[in-house]
Amino acid sequence: MSRAVPEAIATLHAVVEGKAEPMALAEWIADDAVFHSPVMHTPQEGKFLVMQYLGAALQMFAPHGFTYRRDVIDGSNCVLEFTVEMDGVHVNGVDIITLNDDGKISEFKVMIRPLKAIEKVRETMLAMLPSR
Repeated sequence: MSRAVPEAIATLHAVVEGKAEPMALAEWIADDAVFHSPVMHTPQEGKFLVMQYLGAALQMFAPHGFTYRRDVIDGSNCVLEFTVEMDGVHVNGVDIITLNDDGKISEFKVMIRPLKAIEKVRETMLAMLPSR
Protein backbone atom coordinates (compact mmCIF):
# COMPACT_ATOMS: atom_id res chain seq x y z
CA MET A 1 0.00 0.00 0.00
CA SER A 2 1.42 3.35 -1.02
CA ARG A 3 0.97 6.39 1.20
CA ALA A 4 1.33 10.01 0.22
CA VAL A 5 4.53 11.58 1.50
CA PRO A 6 3.95 15.04 2.98
CA GLU A 7 5.58 17.81 0.93
CA ALA A 8 7.79 18.84 3.86
CA ILE A 9 9.23 15.30 4.06
CA ALA A 10 9.61 15.06 0.27
CA THR A 11 11.52 18.36 0.34
CA LEU A 12 13.75 17.11 3.16
CA HIS A 13 14.58 14.00 1.09
CA ALA A 14 15.32 16.15 -1.98
CA VAL A 15 17.71 18.32 0.05
CA VAL A 16 19.50 15.29 1.56
CA GLU A 17 19.81 13.70 -1.89
CA GLY A 18 21.28 16.90 -3.36
CA LYS A 19 18.28 17.51 -5.61
CA ALA A 20 17.30 20.74 -3.84
CA GLU A 21 19.12 23.51 -2.02
CA PRO A 22 18.92 23.49 1.79
CA MET A 23 16.98 26.79 1.71
CA ALA A 24 14.13 24.90 0.01
CA LEU A 25 13.31 23.62 3.51
CA ALA A 26 12.64 27.13 4.80
CA GLU A 27 9.10 27.24 3.43
CA TRP A 28 8.35 23.96 5.25
CA ILE A 29 9.56 25.06 8.70
CA ALA A 30 6.89 26.66 10.90
CA ASP A 31 7.77 30.04 12.41
CA ASP A 32 7.37 28.56 15.91
CA ALA A 33 9.19 25.29 15.15
CA VAL A 34 11.27 23.58 17.82
CA PHE A 35 14.45 21.57 17.23
CA HIS A 36 15.60 18.99 19.79
CA SER A 37 19.26 18.22 19.25
CA PRO A 38 21.01 15.15 20.63
CA VAL A 39 23.91 17.41 21.66
CA MET A 40 22.18 20.46 23.14
CA HIS A 41 20.49 20.46 26.54
CA THR A 42 17.71 22.86 25.62
CA PRO A 43 15.31 22.93 22.68
CA GLN A 44 16.15 25.42 19.95
CA GLU A 45 13.04 27.46 19.25
CA GLY A 46 12.01 29.40 16.16
CA LYS A 47 12.41 28.99 12.43
CA PHE A 48 15.80 30.73 12.32
CA LEU A 49 17.43 28.41 14.87
CA VAL A 50 15.80 25.30 13.41
CA MET A 51 17.16 26.20 9.97
CA GLN A 52 20.59 26.92 11.48
CA TYR A 53 20.75 23.51 13.15
CA LEU A 54 19.39 21.62 10.15
CA GLY A 55 21.85 23.44 7.88
CA ALA A 56 24.77 22.55 10.16
CA ALA A 57 23.64 18.91 10.30
CA LEU A 58 23.35 18.71 6.53
CA GLN A 59 26.76 20.29 6.11
CA MET A 60 28.26 17.91 8.68
CA PHE A 61 26.70 14.71 7.30
CA ALA A 62 26.70 15.34 3.52
CA PRO A 63 30.35 14.46 2.85
CA HIS A 64 29.95 11.17 4.73
CA GLY A 65 27.12 9.55 2.76
CA PHE A 66 24.14 10.36 4.98
CA THR A 67 21.15 8.27 3.89
CA TYR A 68 17.59 7.92 5.03
CA ARG A 69 16.89 4.17 5.25
CA ARG A 70 13.26 4.08 6.28
CA ASP A 71 10.30 6.42 6.67
CA VAL A 72 7.37 5.72 8.95
CA ILE A 73 4.59 8.23 8.37
CA ASP A 74 1.31 8.30 10.26
CA GLY A 75 -0.64 11.46 9.55
CA SER A 76 1.32 14.38 10.98
CA ASN A 77 3.89 12.16 12.71
CA CYS A 78 6.96 11.06 10.79
CA VAL A 79 9.98 9.01 11.83
CA LEU A 80 12.90 8.85 9.41
CA GLU A 81 15.71 6.42 10.21
CA PHE A 82 19.17 7.38 8.95
CA THR A 83 22.70 6.03 8.79
CA VAL A 84 26.04 7.64 8.09
CA GLU A 85 29.66 6.76 8.77
CA MET A 86 31.90 9.54 10.08
CA ASP A 87 35.62 8.87 10.32
CA GLY A 88 35.05 5.16 10.93
CA VAL A 89 32.21 5.70 13.42
CA HIS A 90 28.86 4.21 12.39
CA VAL A 91 26.01 6.60 13.23
CA ASN A 92 22.45 5.31 13.34
CA GLY A 93 19.56 7.56 14.29
CA VAL A 94 16.06 8.80 13.75
CA ASP A 95 14.52 12.14 12.98
CA ILE A 96 11.14 12.39 14.71
CA ILE A 97 9.16 15.06 12.90
CA THR A 98 5.78 16.55 13.72
CA LEU A 99 3.85 18.52 11.10
CA ASN A 100 1.35 21.23 12.00
CA ASP A 101 -2.07 21.67 10.40
CA ASP A 102 -0.46 23.55 7.49
CA GLY A 103 1.86 20.63 6.72
CA LYS A 104 4.92 22.50 8.04
CA ILE A 105 7.50 21.06 10.40
CA SER A 106 6.61 22.20 13.92
CA GLU A 107 8.94 19.87 15.81
CA PHE A 108 12.14 18.12 14.75
CA LYS A 109 13.78 15.77 17.24
CA VAL A 110 17.01 13.88 16.51
CA MET A 111 18.02 10.74 18.39
CA ILE A 112 21.35 8.99 17.73
CA ARG A 113 22.99 5.74 18.77
CA PRO A 114 25.43 4.25 19.83
CA LEU A 115 27.23 6.36 22.45
CA LYS A 116 30.39 6.61 20.33
CA ALA A 117 28.28 8.07 17.51
CA ILE A 118 26.72 10.65 19.84
CA GLU A 119 30.18 11.73 20.96
CA LYS A 120 31.40 12.05 17.35
CA VAL A 121 28.35 14.04 16.26
CA ARG A 122 28.57 16.29 19.33
CA GLU A 123 32.26 17.03 18.75
CA THR A 124 31.71 17.85 15.08
CA MET A 125 28.47 19.81 15.54
CA LEU A 126 29.73 21.99 18.39
CA ALA A 127 32.77 22.95 16.31
CA MET A 128 30.43 24.16 13.54
CA LEU A 129 27.87 26.14 15.54
CA PRO A 130 28.36 29.53 17.15
CA SER A 131 28.61 29.52 20.94
CA ARG A 132 25.25 29.77 22.69
